[in-house]
Amino acid sequence: LYQESIIEHDLCKCLPHMRITRNPFIPSVWEQTEVKKLLDSIDRQNPKEKRDYAILLLVARLGLRVGDIRALKLSDLNWNRKLISIIMQKTKQLLELPLLDDVGWAIIDYLKNGRPLTISDFVFIRHKAPYDGFADHNCLHKMLTRHMVRAKIEIKDQKDGLHSLRSTLALALLENGTPLAIISEALGHQSIQTTSIYLKIDMNGLRNCVIDPEEVCHD
Repeated sequence: LYQESIIEHDLCKCLPHMRITRNPFIPSVWEQTEVKKLLDSIDRQNPKEKRDYAILLLVARLGLRVGDIRALKLSDLNWNRKLISIIMQKTKQLLELPLLDDVGWAIIDYLKNGRPLTISDFVFIRHKAPYDGFADHNCLHKMLTRHMVRAKIEIKDQKDGLHSLRSTLALALLENGTPLAIISEALGHQSIQTTSIYLKIDMNGLRNCVIDPEEVCHD
């Protein structure tokens, strides 16, 4: 109205500031068949792809963030207790996750049969000299894209990153009836409010919340 000269004073200055909800977007997820196709497409006889397979399992099965995978060290793997214990890069909090059998054997296969000889204490390293950990800015996007192309999985903007596999795990846990608090702990969230964003993609759960309009009108 002010810009059209209908009123003399700009009333926008009188309006309160609106709080913008954090994470208003809807997380992108994969179909479970696509996750299987991705993992099945990896050549597990190839040393470099042994590494890729273990990395993808860490995200798909345990929901680890890319930064925590880059920073994962040999000392973080407790084989006796079958645990992964890390200080998360994002929150600086301790996170302990079970070293699941398929994840554990994939890491062992890489360490014994794929990882180049190196003095680096990072679990996952580059396969070009110098054999050291990934750069801090490397989000492993090219690695994921390479395997998606081979698996003939359509590459969309919302799937352009490993985080979507983390979201897929959250959805699978929700659909299996896992309490939100446990999912929050497993994903290393500082607040359950952060985890609640995944409620947006739980279609079965959302259907249970639907109210019959006729019942509302009748009441």
